[in-house]
Amino acid sequence: MDSTNLSDTGLDNNGPSKNGTGNTGHSKARLPALALAALGVVYGDIGTSPLYALRESLAHSVKADVLTEEAVIGPISLLIFALIFTVTIKYVVFLMRADNRGEGGILSLMALAQSALGGGSAPVFLLGVAGAALFSGDAIITPAISVMSAIEGLELVTHRFSEFVLPITIFILVTLFWVQSHGTARVAAFFGPIMIVFFLCIAVLGAAHIPDAPQVLTAFDPRAGVSFLLQHGWLGFAVLGSVFLGVTGAEALYADMGHFGRFPIRFAWLAFVLPALLLNYLGQGALILSRPEAIDNPFFLLAPEWALLPLVILSTLATVIASQAVITGAFSIVRQAIQLGLVPRLEVTHTSASQEGQIYIGRINRLLLVGVLLLVIAFKSSSALASAYGIAVTGTMVVTTGLAFVVVWKKWGWPLWAALLVISAFLVVDLAFLTANLMKVKDGGWVPLALGGCAMIVMWTWVRGTRLLAEKTHRDSIPLRELIAMLEKSKPTRVPGTAIFLTSDPAVAPAALLHNIKHNKVLHERVLVICVKTEDRPRVAPSKRFEIDKLSADFYRATLHYGFMESPRVPAALAAMRKAGFKYDIMTTSFFLGRRSIKESPSSEMPVWQDKLYVALTRQAANATDFFSIPSDRVVELGAQVTI
Repeated sequence: MDSTNLSDTGLDNNGPSKNGTGNTGHSKARLPALALAALGVVYGDIGTSPLYALRESLAHSVKADVLTEEAVIGPISLLIFALIFTVTIKYVVFLMRADNRGEGGILSLMALAQSALGGGSAPVFLLGVAGAALFSGDAIITPAISVMSAIEGLELVTHRFSEFVLPITIFILVTLFWVQSHGTARVAAFFGPIMIVFFLCIAVLGAAHIPDAPQVLTAFDPRAGVSFLLQHGWLGFAVLGSVFLGVTGAEALYADMGHFGRFPIRFAWLAFVLPALLLNYLGQGALILSRPEAIDNPFFLLAPEWALLPLVILSTLATVIASQAVITGAFSIVRQAIQLGLVPRLEVTHTSASQEGQIYIGRINRLLLVGVLLLVIAFKSSSALASAYGIAVTGTMVVTTGLAFVVVWKKWGWPLWAALLVISAFLVVDLAFLTANLMKVKDGGWVPLALGGCAMIVMWTWVRGTRLLAEKTHRDSIPLRELIAMLEKSKPTRVPGTAIFLTSDPAVAPAALLHNIKHNKVLHERVLVICVKTEDRPRVAPSKRFEIDKLSADFYRATLHYGFMESPRVPAALAAMRKAGFKYDIMTTSFFLGRRSIKESPSSEMPVWQDKLYVALTRQAANATDFFSIPSDRVVELGAQVTI
């Protein structure tokens, strides 16, 4: 069979996409449905920020005993500026144009920046890894602070509930993580409607209180926020760090672009979410100006007494939805990291037959649950958690801006001065938020930084160890074509059927093939060597899934191409190859897989601790049978010990 050439798939990325739907094939005719779905997934985190963002921003002025009218309007002005400049202009208007074949997110942007530079770039790679690691650090805090801040509203219903806040929070979080393995496709249909009710409620409650102190509307003047920062020195800077809590969900807008499309996310934000958030923050500010004692929990005190309990229940549902979105996002980013070779391959379970994004990764789910519970037990309140929240996301935003500069300059072809001008404006604001959040380090901000640092060490170790192992394996291997030539001369015993061998290096003979010949002294009448390759694009078109080379009369080599948002399913690819003319029968086929037992080596290029960590990581990796969805009853595993 002749070789099938793999041409470039997807859409042209020489500039920002012109399609208002983000190049994902989403039709504008489905705009209402997609916008509704986006409300339930994309805006959970940023939508529940009013529960604590303004309260924590004003807490600094309360501690300093300077809660004046200016000290209330100034932070609200900063919140408005952050929502309009950082979320609307930077993410919704600008960054969502930098899509990687319709997909967004830090790792998608990293892959796009690497392709813009014409190949692998160490600085770009390190930026992407750092951004993903920092994002994972704050992902653990979001469920904890969101759910706890909602449950704390029960204390306003009656103080008898105070001692139950922690147990109820833990119960809800454990239940949330427990249901992940069952899939969320069924309940996800209710996420959008619930968030619509939530946003309508917070908008109405906020608007109802603005007449209490109409002067709060002066917060729309950016000079109010700038003046507050300049006149209050370190206090203003501390307030800026808490103001950032209002935009911590901004990365979700970009990361979830592939699921809903650019236009539905923009529409939902501009027409619904942004107005609701602005009205609520203004209402909270007016309430505090008219009743300073409401500073303890201005969000829930917006509601009349009869509506307090329903608002607590609605807010709890909204925070659970926000937490679900974060968990789903964590699964998605881990799958991308697996496909890009940043972490060991973990078993990915698809919980929905119709939705590609509905996945479950058991090990990650357990790690997230343990981390979230430890945070809740250690910090005990949403105010304490707020000190740890946001610092890693600001780092991710800085990384995103840096990667965007590469894309704007190299991919879109902007003049250097224009790229610098635009990106510098975003970077100044990002660095201001980052510097302000660094003040939180001693009060708990070290937690997400430590988590992000651990994640980065794991990724660095895995990438380095895998590279060293691949180099050693390549040195000790026999080129595949040389092996074929030797087999034609020696003519080993042939048995009926097809043997399939998986390899990471298509140029050399798979170890399992060599072991089979050496120990079993037989060879099947047809041999297929498969290499699975991950492209720097989110998805590969089915028509471009494979290419086949005929190496001899009975030896074939196939390269399967997958995007970093896809799960590699070898049987499905083989079925497509059969339709294209490759003779294949699963009932007469055996899959030979090599199982390597990695051992530490005294002569390793890595330090001892990193050697040990890499060996430990290899033991956590899922076996190839599960990862590639290969029928277990057709698999033969041949083991070998290898030193790094």
